[in-house]
Amino acid sequence: MPSTLARRLDAVQPSVTLAMNAKAAELRTKGADVYAFGVGEPDFDPPAFVLEAARAAIEKGVSKYTAVSGIPALKQAICARTSEVRGWSPKPSQVTVSVGAKHALFNLALALYEPGDEVVIPAPYWVSYPEQVKLCGATPVFVETTAEAGFKMSPQAFEKALSPRTKAVILCSPSNPTGSAYTADELRAIVDVWKKSDAWLIVDEIYADLVYDGFKHVSAAKLAGDAMDRVVIVDGVSKTYAMTGWRIGWSIAPERLAKALDTVQGQSTTNATAIAQHAALAAITGPQDEVEKMRAQFEKRRSVMIEALRSIPGVRCRVPEGAFYAFADCRSLYGVPFKGKPIASDEDVAFFMLEEAHVAAVPGGAFGAPGYVRFSYATNEERIRGGVEAIKAAVERAKKG
Repeated sequence: MPSTLARRLDAVQPSVTLAMNAKAAELRTKGADVYAFGVGEPDFDPPAFVLEAARAAIEKGVSKYTAVSGIPALKQAICARTSEVRGWSPKPSQVTVSVGAKHALFNLALALYEPGDEVVIPAPYWVSYPEQVKLCGATPVFVETTAEAGFKMSPQAFEKALSPRTKAVILCSPSNPTGSAYTADELRAIVDVWKKSDAWLIVDEIYADLVYDGFKHVSAAKLAGDAMDRVVIVDGVSKTYAMTGWRIGWSIAPERLAKALDTVQGQSTTNATAIAQHAALAAITGPQDEVEKMRAQFEKRRSVMIEALRSIPGVRCRVPEGAFYAFADCRSLYGVPFKGKPIASDEDVAFFMLEEAHVAAVPGGAFGAPGYVRFSYATNEERIRGGVEAIKAAVERAKKG
C-alpha cells in the first residue's frame, strides 16, 4: 500500500492567498508594477534601537538555547508592559514566548482542542483560526456578523452558538481582516455571556496598539473578574514594532495552561530565537515614540484608503477602528466582464484587480466573508491612491468592452 498523508490535512482549506501571491510574482517577473495591498505587515523598519539591541546580543555571544518559555527578562517585561498598557498584571510564570503569535495560537490549539470539541469564532475571521481548530480534529462554529453591526458579534448570537461542547471562543480585537474593535461596553457584554459557559476565552490582541480616532482598547482580561482562570491573551511585537520577520509572540495564560504550553512547545520549536528575544525585549522596554509615529501614519493612510475605495462606483467600506486593513464590500463589481464572462465572486474580483489593475488584495471568502475584499494600507499614500485609480480605470475599460 502506498504511503499516504495524514487525513487531518483533508479538513484544511487551500490558501487562495498563495495563488494570489504566485500570480503577483509572475506579473512582477514580467515587469509589472504590482500594488501590494494584500500584505499583512507594516512597511516601516523596526526602531533603530531594536536593531542595535540585536547587534549587541550577537556581539555578546547570545547564540545558545534559552528556556522553552522565553528568557526571564523578556517575560518580566511582557508582564510590566501588560500592566502598564492593558491594565492588568500577569506573572512571568503565565507567559510563554513563542515563534510569533500564530505559533502561540497553534500551541493553544494542541493543548486544548480535541475531536468533538467546538470552538466559537466570529466571522469574518483571520484565516488560521478555523484551520488550526480543524487540524486538531475539533469543529469551528462560526458566528456571522455584518458591516452594519461593525463586524462585531452580538451577545445574543454568541449565546446561541455556545453548547456543552464549546471548548473555547476566539476573539480578535482589533480584527484581521476587518479592523473592527470592541468598545469596553461591547466587550463586557460578550464576556458576561462567556462567563455562563465553561469555555476558554482566547483573545488575540496583536493589533491593540494600532487604533485610531481616540479609540480606547480594553483587554478582555481586565473584564474577566473571577473567571480569569479561563482567559488567554495572545500578543507579540510583529505589528506594533514592525517586527513581523523576527517571529516573537506570546501567550499569557493561567499557570496550569502555561505549563501545558511549555510542554507542547518543548516538543516542537523549543525556544524562540534567542537574538530575536533580546530584540523584542528592547522593543518593549525602550521608548515608544516610534510606535506612535507609525500609528499616526496608519491613521492618515486609513482615511486615504477608505476615501479612495468609496470612490469606486458601488463599493462600500466602513471606517475601521484599528489594525491596517480596509474591508470593502465589492459585490457591486459582480457582472463586470472578465476573461469572457461576468465576475461572479469576491475571488473573481480579486483576480480581476490583480490581472487588470495590478492590485494585489485578498478576497473575503478566505476570511468567511464572501463578497468582500481586504485591502491593506501598509503602504504609502501615493501607492494607495495609485492602486485604487488603477482599479477604477480597469473597471471602466471592462465595462466599455
